[in-house]
Amino acid sequence: MRHSNTVAFHTLGCKLNFSETSTLARSLEDAGYARVKVEERPDVFVLNTCSVTENADKECRRHVRRFQGINPEAFIAVVGCYAQLKPEEIAAIPGVDMVLGANEKFDLAAFLDRHARADTASRQGHAHYSPIKDLKHFVPSYNANDRTRTFLKVQDGCDYFCSFCTIPLARGRSRSGTIAETVEQAEMIARSGVKEIVLTGVNTGDFGRQHDQNFLQLIEALDEVEGIERFRISSIEPNLCHDGVIDFVASSKRFAPHFHMPLQSGSDVILERMRRRYDTALYRERVLRIKERMPHACIGVDVITGTPGETEEEFVNTHEFLRSIPVDYLHVFTYSERANTTAVRMDESVPMETRRERTKQLRILSNKLQRAFYERHIGSSRLVLVEAEEQEGQVHGYTDNYIRVALLFDPSIINKVIPMELGRINGDGHVQATIPAFQLANCAIS
Repeated sequence: MRHSNTVAFHTLGCKLNFSETSTLARSLEDAGYARVKVEERPDVFVLNTCSVTENADKECRRHVRRFQGINPEAFIAVVGCYAQLKPEEIAAIPGVDMVLGANEKFDLAAFLDRHARADTASRQGHAHYSPIKDLKHFVPSYNANDRTRTFLKVQDGCDYFCSFCTIPLARGRSRSGTIAETVEQAEMIARSGVKEIVLTGVNTGDFGRQHDQNFLQLIEALDEVEGIERFRISSIEPNLCHDGVIDFVASSKRFAPHFHMPLQSGSDVILERMRRRYDTALYRERVLRIKERMPHACIGVDVITGTPGETEEEFVNTHEFLRSIPVDYLHVFTYSERANTTAVRMDESVPMETRRERTKQLRILSNKLQRAFYERHIGSSRLVLVEAEEQEGQVHGYTDNYIRVALLFDPSIINKVIPMELGRINGDGHVQATIPAFQLANCAIS
């Protein structure tokens, strides 16, 4: 293979993967590569994979074929969670040149250079990976392709080993940087002009244990970072979202009143089978505490349908539990069997058709919950961060409490946090917002 000078990335999965892709891209740019779009026939394709669903293998193969169709001569590298779980299988896919495991992916530039100098006439795929138990180093990451909002990885890995989850096998044990290192990353992002940082991780609330620090101390330190107008916590386990965290967000200068807490099931029987570290009573307590301290706060919920042993009664319990607590939207996932997890060996498998029907029912509930939340805020004023992308004469943004708004395009308001009046819900399900005249004048001046 000739020495390459252009590279394109494609990312599957979560916000954590997107932040790591940006870090990989910056490392290759430092090594002399120019980042281009996938359609621009790059010399190197990098696929950052996900392992959450049963479609991981199909998705990986589909994108490899797509890359080959765009540039048959390109070098194809595969990284990410699925690459750690199935490195040899991926290396055997026709067209894949290199697979890097979780411990190797951040040395992508060095591995590409090594392969560029090697004899690759056979185009045989090579897998480079280590046992996941050897992965102890934390690599901070953040995405830099959105000038208004950045996802900052503050934690990686997980020690929980829930029965349905492959993440500990793909990303290793829980680890993070120090508070000082994380604040330094946030200050670097602030200097780039970004206004909002979303804190992300596998188990974000588990931050800092190996440094005798904790998540509350982290958010207290980040609240003092100048230049960032809004921090948002992407997700936090209910057992780690304690009163101290909730009360701090309620009184902070910069942290948004928005919590996303995974529930997974509203049945204590299923939660125990999942090996979750809380029950529905604790979850309800956390939700009520948030709403007591911040009645305007938005609460999102992760739910999985159709895990082994989920009877119709247990599903009904979940549906009723979600309706009984003041939550505002759901992220609903259909359970899929994952190799090497405890759940895949459990009896009482739920038929796929039943799983999908239950997912459909909860997504209908989610739409109702979100619309009701939006309607409760019509006529109020909220702070909105205006995004850069224009669509048919309009721009969009999110309020501090995660209401998606639309308003008429005006270049003077891009990447600014502005108080807006929330009006009707439009045909796209977004709230139509307006800026008071005096606020608009201030935007034009600043």
